[in-house]
Amino acid sequence: MRALLQNDWTSFAAALIAAILTAIFRFAHLNSTLTFLFSAISLAVLALVVGQATEQLGNFLGPGATGIIQASIASMPELFVSFFALQAGLVTVVQSALVGSILANSLLVMGLAFLLGGLKNGTQRFGSERPRSIVILMLLAVSALVVPTITAAIHTPAEAHEETLSIASALVLLIVYFASIPFSLQSGGIGENIPAAEYDEERWSLTRVLFVLVAAGIGAAFVSDWFVEALEPTMESLHISQAFAGLVIVAIAGNAVENIVGIQLAIKNKADYAISVVMNSSLQVALALTPILVILSYFFTPVALTLVLPPLLVVSLALTAVLSALIVYDGESNWLEGLALVGLYIMIAISFWWG
Repeated sequence: MRALLQNDWTSFAAALIAAILTAIFRFAHLNSTLTFLFSAISLAVLALVVGQATEQLGNFLGPGATGIIQASIASMPELFVSFFALQAGLVTVVQSALVGSILANSLLVMGLAFLLGGLKNGTQRFGSERPRSIVILMLLAVSALVVPTITAAIHTPAEAHEETLSIASALVLLIVYFASIPFSLQSGGIGENIPAAEYDEERWSLTRVLFVLVAAGIGAAFVSDWFVEALEPTMESLHISQAFAGLVIVAIAGNAVENIVGIQLAIKNKADYAISVVMNSSLQVALALTPILVILSYFFTPVALTLVLPPLLVVSLALTAVLSALIVYDGESNWLEGLALVGLYIMIAISFWWG
């Protein structure tokens, strides 16, 4: 694995090959399931490539500025997938994918980091001051996602204005996000990213970083369209519900795979960095990606994306936010906590298999 990370062109070549295979299956009108499979692999590797490139920006811009840029670039594959899915009317898939990204990062990725890091290094301790800033914003973001659902569930007068309430909540989240930027630039606390040197990667030139970002962005746009196009027939042929497809498949393909670096850092006993990477990724989805999609859907898609979510999604999201807060304030982790987090993720995923 270390040798593979030191040759970052391997990831770029893998993403290119997967994208080409996807294009062949798409334009030759071959099996939709295989088209979906190759596009999912391509999206996952593209997410990894984009993550590597944005992390390398830390060598030129510093951790705070890099974190801000990462918030708008690292979730690019998932943004494209969600936007095209909304254009296809797959609102349930998008809602599940947004929540699934938070769950995958906060439960699956963090759980694996604690599990593997704890098995190798024993109890791991980390400073909680910076992660506390992240988890407070995360709780705010989750609250903004939960409130519209509650207003609909208990039939308040706001129930008839769910689109307006969703847009208002999205604007609040974006205001909070932009307000956090000066803090990020000053201290690197909210958008802290890990310079490549911290995990022994080769330092890239600025030209290489820009080339990889542009190429990966163009590839992600095309592959995301093909991914969504093959998604519906694949769900029908494999009898997969929209909720499960969004919560697990779309979320992991578009976001969680890139955060494998958090697991690697935990194995290397760099728990502070691992916590920052994983939690910041969840925060990006909740505080930036979700409100942007809500606003874009209002203007550019046939069906508006609202924040009125299925109750099980809301409960899962709330449990995840509370657990993340408890872990941060505890300031330490072990393999058993990691196993429990992974187990909770598996139980939630299974509960959505039927819809």
